[in-house]
Amino acid sequence: MNRQPNIVFILTDDQGAWAMHCAGNEEIQTPSLDRIARNGMRFENFFCVSPVCSPARASLLTGTIPSSHGVLDWLAGGNVDARRFARQSADIPYGSYGDDRPIQYLAGKLTYTDILAQNGYQCALSGKWHLGDSVNPQHGFTRWYTIGRGGCCYYHADIVEHGDIAVRHGEYVTDLITDKALEFLDAMNREDAPFYLSVHYTAPHSPWEAEHHPKELLDLYEDCPFHSTPDVPDHPNHVCGVTYGTPKRKEKLRGYYAAVTGMDRGVGKILDRLNELGIADNTIVIFTADNGMNMGHHGIWGKGNGTSPMNMYDTSVKVPFLISYPNVIPAGTVCHQMVSAYDFFPTLLDFLGMGATQLDGLPGKSFAPALRSPDDAHGGSVVVFDEYGPVRMIRSAQYKYIHRYPHGPHEFYDLENDPHEEHNLIDSPAHSAQILSMRRELEQWFNRYVDPRVDGVREGVTGAGQLCSAGVFAQKLEKYAPLTQNG
Repeated sequence: MNRQPNIVFILTDDQGAWAMHCAGNEEIQTPSLDRIARNGMRFENFFCVSPVCSPARASLLTGTIPSSHGVLDWLAGGNVDARRFARQSADIPYGSYGDDRPIQYLAGKLTYTDILAQNGYQCALSGKWHLGDSVNPQHGFTRWYTIGRGGCCYYHADIVEHGDIAVRHGEYVTDLITDKALEFLDAMNREDAPFYLSVHYTAPHSPWEAEHHPKELLDLYEDCPFHSTPDVPDHPNHVCGVTYGTPKRKEKLRGYYAAVTGMDRGVGKILDRLNELGIADNTIVIFTADNGMNMGHHGIWGKGNGTSPMNMYDTSVKVPFLISYPNVIPAGTVCHQMVSAYDFFPTLLDFLGMGATQLDGLPGKSFAPALRSPDDAHGGSVVVFDEYGPVRMIRSAQYKYIHRYPHGPHEFYDLENDPHEEHNLIDSPAHSAQILSMRRELEQWFNRYVDPRVDGVREGVTGAGQLCSAGVFAQKLEKYAPLTQNG
């Protein structure tokens, strides 16, 4: 029977582009990710839209910028109804629901899963949502298995299923997500319709201490020298405590690498199940991460909010991207063109041949031609953009400019001569014309796509989490506008 291809979309949490064996890291064990790359295409320069989880995830789903959809930071509020789940909150050993109230942050927004569902796809989620109201399925999903708070400790996950929450003590959350994904695969394969399955691992997000990961995974890296990550002094603006020159470096790296390998083990089970069901040839498999991650890179142990003010280093904004689709996407290929997560929404719909009229006004461009031939440029901009509250970035193949509103500090890097972003040339007279040009392009681009009601520059984003819907600043402007107009 001919029908649209199935889709398995695998998303990890805080995985840098460097944290894959197929990307050149010889120390990390990711045989399943290597398998996807061998069977399909790996992107060398894929950028998230914001170096923190919730905004990046919302932009993947909507194709719009954080300062348009209004998710501007990781969501510290709006995830569950604390009154309804008070007992479960008390059962969580690390943290609680506080006085949280559910907010559907993407209510009224069009997501690509909405379009897939409208076109006959069964949509299922197994894993992290963290876009508000974790309990109720949204945006085309009919099968829903997620985590109450958005994130969790690996052995104490507050699992949402069938409209309820149960804290699962002693069960590794990576395995729980994998097992439910396999169950969903089996169930959807029995239906007479194509399926879309989102598998959103919490790995390799912290915590990384030994008690949070299986011993057999940690033992894989007991004697690892971790030459694949820099061992440099802590960044002067880092916010995560002293690590350089202490045993914490090895502890963090061993836990991080173990979490990646544990996730990879789950991915292998999913790939195997597709083969067992006989549907691998008609299934698009996509693997990516929400944002990048510094594990000692630049002396930072975190992502964009690993420093104060927030940073936009490539290690924070570059993520893995692998895609396979037998007989369509050429196996074992690498695409070097610069691609943004903004481009994912239009690319998926373009590749599936649906929803072209839904793409008007989106900032991204389809790179579907490159999926058939990696040398085909997608015809879009030669630059990529990122934002995290008051911090905005424009990056070309050679240069990167970072602007912090309102007063800086700003940064400018010549990536051709300084690929590790070690020399800030913002005050270089030789580069002043290039800096001015990139600043103008950045401001023009954001002016085009920002919704002033939820503009991240005006919302007081600090990297400490978002508690409620954006727009408070705009509401104040509207309230006091008459006074302003009257002088």
